[in-house]
Amino acid sequence: MWREMALLGGLLLGACAGPALAADDKPLLQAGKKTLYQRVLTTPSCRLGDQPGAAGGKPQPAFTRFYVYQRQKVGDGEWLKVGPDSYGKTLGWIDAGCAVDWKMQMTLALTNPAGREPLLFFRQRETLDKLFGADDPGKLLKPIRANLAGQGRDAAVVAREPDYAVDLAKRFYLLPVLDAREIMTEKGFRVRELEVASVTAAEPKSAEQAARDKAGEVNTLKGFSAAVVFVIDSTISMGPYIDRTREAIRKIYQRIEQEKLLEQVRFGLVAYRSNIKEVPALEYVSKLYVDPAKVQGGEDFLAKMAALKPATVSSSRFDEDAYAGVMRALDGIDWTRFGARYIVLVSDAGALDGTDPLSATGLDAAQVRLEAKHRGVAIYSLHLKTPSGAKNHASAEAQYRDLSNNPILNKPLYYPVDAGDVDNFGSKIDALAVAITGQVKAAYRGEMAAGSALGADADYGGKADATLLEDTAKLGHAMRLAYLGAATGASAPPVFHAWIGDRDFVKQNVPTTEVRVLLTKAQLSDLAEVVKKIADAANEGLISPNEMFERLRSVAATMGKDPNQLQKGGKSATLAEMGLMAEYLEGLPYLSEVLSLDEETWKGMEGLEQEKFIRRLNTKLKYYQKYNADADRWVSLAEGSDPRDHVYPVPLEALP
Repeated sequence: MWREMALLGGLLLGACAGPALAADDKPLLQAGKKTLYQRVLTTPSCRLGDQPGAAGGKPQPAFTRFYVYQRQKVGDGEWLKVGPDSYGKTLGWIDAGCAVDWKMQMTLALTNPAGREPLLFFRQRETLDKLFGADDPGKLLKPIRANLAGQGRDAAVVAREPDYAVDLAKRFYLLPVLDAREIMTEKGFRVRELEVASVTAAEPKSAEQAARDKAGEVNTLKGFSAAVVFVIDSTISMGPYIDRTREAIRKIYQRIEQEKLLEQVRFGLVAYRSNIKEVPALEYVSKLYVDPAKVQGGEDFLAKMAALKPATVSSSRFDEDAYAGVMRALDGIDWTRFGARYIVLVSDAGALDGTDPLSATGLDAAQVRLEAKHRGVAIYSLHLKTPSGAKNHASAEAQYRDLSNNPILNKPLYYPVDAGDVDNFGSKIDALAVAITGQVKAAYRGEMAAGSALGADADYGGKADATLLEDTAKLGHAMRLAYLGAATGASAPPVFHAWIGDRDFVKQNVPTTEVRVLLTKAQLSDLAEVVKKIADAANEGLISPNEMFERLRSVAATMGKDPNQLQKGGKSATLAEMGLMAEYLEGLPYLSEVLSLDEETWKGMEGLEQEKFIRRLNTKLKYYQKYNADADRWVSLAEGSDPRDHVYPVPLEALP
């Protein structure tokens, strides 16, 4: 995924579109690049002045992103004429010594700290080498963590990750990489040692302040609530499961009313079928029956759910539009009102692929999963493996495992119900509902430990599914951390230069960071255009592989690539070597199935594999359209910058 690199100052965005400008109105280009402009990030000592070398000047917020328009030597130093965007607006001069070059377009996001120790930011890389090279890293960490707990500091540590989760979507922060290398640990894992930058360190908390924070945590948790939204296939075969879900919710509402938790636990309901143009008698593709933010207790929920009946006609396909149902739940409900957020998908059929003409969303499991992740929603998949769907079981399982793959637990929340047994299904629904309620009850008491299922006893749910209960307990803990992070305004650790590992020292299969690629609107539009051209050419390649790559060479030529260069490498030339992807993607240290594709590999694929490749491209195109329309997630990196240079933090896995 990552290649060894030395990024002298982190990561940089490149803008390559917009109105034509005079030569002196454009930022300077990066060395060897045709479209990527020079950019820097300010440090706390940066001041903006009218002239190069002038004393004083206006202090600049740390980590403001500036484009570099001119460089000028003054004595032994260098000064930069900078602007907030790439469209000709300049603000003044800063000392180059106070800024950090930002050459690539990535930033790191901290993962939810549940299931691992808080990430430590070390002064020296050598400390990481010792920890990852040890047979027992926990033994070396023990005195360091003891110093932090008892004295609030340790000589080797610059900062410590907050106890609570930091939501990048709500509190955007930059954690750019300045240097990185990949190593193999003593335990046999590949990890990356990363030098990162942030703002100046704050004073560590005293033991007394930590105790006060702990007391505040208990009070804050009293406001923690949960929403459990069932997304149910309501086609003709689903009657018994709809009835059993209704029964489970009736029982759990009785319990939460007795324990006075009605304000803390809410249930919702979405039903889905399939394309109504194909079969009008299906009545709807997806429908929100009960909004958890608006429901008024158990009687209200059951009255609204009573309107849900199975369809009276069959769909045109065995697969239904499950993704439309999940997206209706994600988009149609105000999830911000709840600390714990769950969707429980119930289906006896597979989901329509995003490229299926009957699909209402045009999205596949991976894109829907990313949308759920953005909202902090965990998706459970209860797959009813009925005899009538035997031929569909394997493909549906693959879809629902992908859809419900949880980034916190690093596993899918997928639970099959063999033979579609109604009693077995019911026990899972009972156990899940009671376990989630128990987690909320624990939070109301101020309990933070991951704990057990807390309340999933035999009289509710019978013999509970142990794996499901364990997963739910861990998720409940992670969601309380996320809730506390949002409620207390937790932010990324305030350090300037430090070294971190991208995996936990002890649990080295658990990631501590995720990569986000920051793209401007022009870059996102350019990416979508190129991906569409590759997908169109690939469609032709299903008939004639030679035609596909000839067309792609023509596309590359229209993008200004050297015709002689395009012929080099012949059939072994990859799409990256042909220059089809823009410069802002070329240097990204990740393995891309698109960029690494060559003519020989394409010809060696089976027809089904080629079709899947095209489907993945088309569903990502749909997702780029969703990104472009999502005004809330575009971020300005400099005050007063042109909106065209605002950026979107695209997850690495969403790239082609």
